[in-house]
Amino acid sequence: MIPVANPLAGYLASRAEIDEAVRRVLAGGRYILGPEVEAFEAEFAAYIGVRFAVGVASGTDALVLALRAAGIGPGDEVVTVSHTAVATVAAIELAGATPVLVDIEPDYYTLDPARLEAAISPRTKAVIPVHLYGQPADLEAILAVSRRYGLRVIEDCAQAHGAVYRGRRVGAWGDLGCFSFYPTKNLGAFGDGGMVVTDDPGLADRLRLLREYGWAERYVSSLPGLNSRLDELQAAILRVKLRHLEAGNCRRRAIAARYSQALTGTAVEPPRLRPDATHVFHLFVVRSKARDHLRRFLAERGVGTAVHYPVPVHLQPAYRDRVRVVGPLTETERAAREVVSLPMYPELTDDEVQTVIDSIRAFGGDARD
Repeated sequence: MIPVANPLAGYLASRAEIDEAVRRVLAGGRYILGPEVEAFEAEFAAYIGVRFAVGVASGTDALVLALRAAGIGPGDEVVTVSHTAVATVAAIELAGATPVLVDIEPDYYTLDPARLEAAISPRTKAVIPVHLYGQPADLEAILAVSRRYGLRVIEDCAQAHGAVYRGRRVGAWGDLGCFSFYPTKNLGAFGDGGMVVTDDPGLADRLRLLREYGWAERYVSSLPGLNSRLDELQAAILRVKLRHLEAGNCRRRAIAARYSQALTGTAVEPPRLRPDATHVFHLFVVRSKARDHLRRFLAERGVGTAVHYPVPVHLQPAYRDRVRVVGPLTETERAAREVVSLPMYPELTDDEVQTVIDSIRAFGGDARD
């Protein structure tokens, strides 16, 4: 079976470098918030093009701590989308605020700026645009509305390491940018990890306090914080993998271009690319009105698929009565019915890519499910 993602292949591609980094950390005797974390924070900040980066335990924690650092909590509202990983919405609740969900742009699966203003109330304090699948959201339009109302913009970059919007990397546009290093991400650890980036020194200082119990000095909390620390082992691994990120993203784009060219006019609709932006294809997501039939057909031919995401957050049992929905989420619900993710990772061979293409071409588009 050709899998949708393959973190093991990523390890094998850089095995010698990663093994050496692991040995270095194990022999060094410092395992939490040490020199590897500090070095990775500096290197990642430079890569994104910001002044500060603060390593945390996961992408979800990155969002929670970013919200808390921005002073957002009980009684506040935060606008985002329902077509996203549930972590985006869960983080808003974990910070004590209320999620407000709007529809997506049909072509790009990201927050529709035309829907944003109607969602803003006197309680609204922030907007979280999600750069879903590696596609940048329309940041200039979102920022224009947000600045007009004095709202914080916190970018969810969990799937968009290295994506570029109008000449700047995502994460560098808003007040804060939040990244996940889950193993299948374009820049993935071999465990959990996350990062918050910012140009604001005050926010960076507050983030460093919040990630470790609010300690300004050891064992003395100056504000209520969490235990959310990026460990030395993951930081060392991520330093190695950061050096290969651009090459990996380039390979992803090459695979995506081959898919898109070959699949145009077939039973699936390839993704569309936002002008003036660089997609990094964390996922290669197509549409099919016969999605479930297509997935069964491909599985029989050894091609793995996944659905990101089958149930919008506003329809999930845990959240449907806990979020505020503004306007019909027509495009969100249509995407949930039609999207399917094809295999996408840099180590895919040309023969495997061709197998995926040939299998989809062989699918007749029969809509029976």
